[in-house]
Amino acid sequence: MSRAYPPSRGGDVGTPDLAPATRRPAPAPRRRRRVARARQGWLYAAPTAVMVTVFFVLPVLLVLRMSVSDWGLFAGNRGLNAPENFTRVLDDRLLWPAVAFTVKYTVLTTVILLAVALGLALIVQESSRWKNVLRTSILVPSALGLASASLLFYALYSQQSGPLNPMLLALGVIEEPVSFLGTPTSALWSTVFLIVWRFAGFYMLLLMVGLQGIGHEVYEAARIDGANRRQIFARITLPLLRPSLALCTILCVTGSLLAFDQFYILTKGGPDNSTLTVVQLIYNMAFAGQNDLGRAAALSVLVLLVLLALNAVQFRVLRGRED
Repeated sequence: MSRAYPPSRGGDVGTPDLAPATRRPAPAPRRRRRVARARQGWLYAAPTAVMVTVFFVLPVLLVLRMSVSDWGLFAGNRGLNAPENFTRVLDDRLLWPAVAFTVKYTVLTTVILLAVALGLALIVQESSRWKNVLRTSILVPSALGLASASLLFYALYSQQSGPLNPMLLALGVIEEPVSFLGTPTSALWSTVFLIVWRFAGFYMLLLMVGLQGIGHEVYEAARIDGANRRQIFARITLPLLRPSLALCTILCVTGSLLAFDQFYILTKGGPDNSTLTVVQLIYNMAFAGQNDLGRAAALSVLVLLVLLALNAVQFRVLRGRED
């Protein structure tokens, strides 16, 4: 007895319909949504990717190319000369004094700025009546650009027209006008004061976010156990505030090691190159007389490697502490 096949769509009897087996199934709605979301994500990320490529990746690649080339500011690329640029940079008589001063300035600025910012954050956090007024008044300097703030303090520090010396003389604090930028020590501390005034509000805001993340029940439990204010600060506030303090430390150290605007405007590296930072030295190599972009690029590469290593160590320490 022969086997009968079901009728095909065309009505022919005895011929099996093979079309459904060879037809490709339509994509599922979930897959289409996933593809659409991926395309939408790439569209959102494309402007940022273009900006990062144009203003970061390509300049870094160009600096790497310059660092191994005899590249003058006006003469252009005259060929490879690796590793001559790096050896000349390491033999520069101004390099190690600039490194020492930059490290000294970084340590002073980081310690003083974070201490002041933490104190201001605690004051604003504890205050209830004047919290908004204090927060606004402390954050006002952060709205001013660093170059503008440096020009403002340059006018304040001026011996000829600045108001600080007359005010201090009238109050009896000093007996004769002070040269705020005339000696290495006074220039350093005057610049540190400027940076603390300018950035204290910004770091205070970061630390306040960390303070607000500490639950009130933790403090209440400590008070019930008989802990005083000093013990609460040392054993509760500081340990729980450690991630915020670590973030502030990383930002402050990186910004201080790359200091340029404030010293360029206030001191120009003087007196007698005593306030010359590493970034100022890079600028001098590239534009101020030497016009050697190859050496400047080589020093820039060294600074970048040091910053990457330093930030890696800081992130590793932070992660270890959190674990």
